[in-house]
Amino acid sequence: MTSNTFGRLFRVTTFGESHGEAMGCVIDGCPAGLELSASDIEKELVRRRPGKVYGSRDEKDTPEILSGVFEGKTLGSPISILVRNTNQKSGDYDELKTIYRPGHADFTWEAKYGFRDHRGGGRSSGRETLCRVAAGAVAKKLLILSNITIRAWSSSIAGIQMPSHGEDGFDFEEIENNLLRVPCKAGAEKVLSKVEELRSEGNSAGGTISCLITGVNAGLGEPVFDKLDARLAAAMLSIGACKGIEFGAGFSAANLKGSENNALPDSSGGILGGISTGQDIFFTAAFKPTPSISKPQKAFDREGNIRDIEIKGRHDVCIVPRVVPVVEAMAALALADFLLLSRSARV
Repeated sequence: MTSNTFGRLFRVTTFGESHGEAMGCVIDGCPAGLELSASDIEKELVRRRPGKVYGSRDEKDTPEILSGVFEGKTLGSPISILVRNTNQKSGDYDELKTIYRPGHADFTWEAKYGFRDHRGGGRSSGRETLCRVAAGAVAKKLLILSNITIRAWSSSIAGIQMPSHGEDGFDFEEIENNLLRVPCKAGAEKVLSKVEELRSEGNSAGGTISCLITGVNAGLGEPVFDKLDARLAAAMLSIGACKGIEFGAGFSAANLKGSENNALPDSSGGILGGISTGQDIFFTAAFKPTPSISKPQKAFDREGNIRDIEIKGRHDVCIVPRVVPVVEAMAALALADFLLLSRSARV
């Protein structure tokens, strides 16, 4: 069995494979009376779709709400959302049926289950994240009622750092105005040039995504084993390409004196003891380069032989901009759950 459900009260189960008939999610625990339409969900899914610097798999990703909503409002019953796959090219993967692609979950999935869907990685494909974004759209609607907002952006790509939040040159309005979702127009031009260079080489780039959450009151979190930062970390690390996360001062705090760290106004990232402080919550997550590249590579096959491969298909040169709405969605799912849990914290 696999763990396909996230959350305790606001619970989300995702389903479907990259090259299957459809993908989707079931949301259980969403309170009744929340205004919700398919357009609310589609708006977020559009942000996750490929762009000029991403991949070329052109899916419309039109969501269908199958249950849990009546006359534009949630019923309190499970909300089922379906997105049909319409642009699969499974034949691109036929040559890889017995070969384990470098940097992918091909080998580990088969080692665990003895069988795998070789078409684009099946459940381990990045396309699974559309289910999270669909569910996150619902969670965002719930959080807005408590004046909680979540904004993420590409804070670095291919080693090129963007201005930090609060620094000169940082512009929230610029994030959705460029293909890279960086908060700086000049930075966007620089990164785009680098990404195009990597594309011409048949290579890819990684980067970091920063996220700022405002409006969270003090007191959210369930110590000791379900702390707010622990759950947010689990949410981010459940995204396939995520390899690390830091809150506030993060790893740089390890090089500070206690007096220095205590003097920083945002060193904790808005969370202390696993509980929100009432300050803005801030974290940065690291994402590896897309492992599917067109450059010739070496790979092991099922018999242990080393093979020369060239991966075909439609893959992202840089996954980071498309993951921005995924980061927001997973943060929203975690916060929506804690918001509901907080209502039972005291008499």
